[in-house]
Amino acid sequence: MENKPKIAIYPGSFDPLTNGHVDIIERALKLFDKVIVSVMYNPKKQSLFSVQERVDMIRESIGKKANLEVDSFDGLLVDYTRMKNAVAIIRGMRAISDFENEFQMALMNRRLNRDVQTIFLMTGLRWIFTSSSIIKEVATFGGDITGMVPQPIKLRMLEKFPPREVK
Repeated sequence: MENKPKIAIYPGSFDPLTNGHVDIIERALKLFDKVIVSVMYNPKKQSLFSVQERVDMIRESIGKKANLEVDSFDGLLVDYTRMKNAVAIIRGMRAISDFENEFQMALMNRRLNRDVQTIFLMTGLRWIFTSSSIIKEVATFGGDITGMVPQPIKLRMLEKFPPREVK
């Protein structure tokens, strides 16, 4: 039996990357030989940042790690996992409300490719309330997102949403 590296894909829109995402990435890196964070194009979502901007911001936020790759993909996740020789898909979960949709996607992916497992990682308790959409909403209205996103993301968000003066 050959000893292939255990590769996992962590897919998402990451619009923007949050500290909850970073927590999942760091924990996945301890479980797998290589983790590929892949910005997936989702035509149903109105994105704040382009796919390439998100890839660049993730790279800047996480830094260079030998066992981490940041990429993007437009298509079926199971096709991407085959292309990358991945054995697992990482999905982060904040609350039970995430479970139904994630479970449905995991079952479909399993049906399409029985060789890939979906691994659910619970977000650390300190990040359970954060989501990209909530962070975008807070930033839109001039709220402070310090500590919820990596510093490079915060700076890019401030470019899009300069602080407002409270009247």
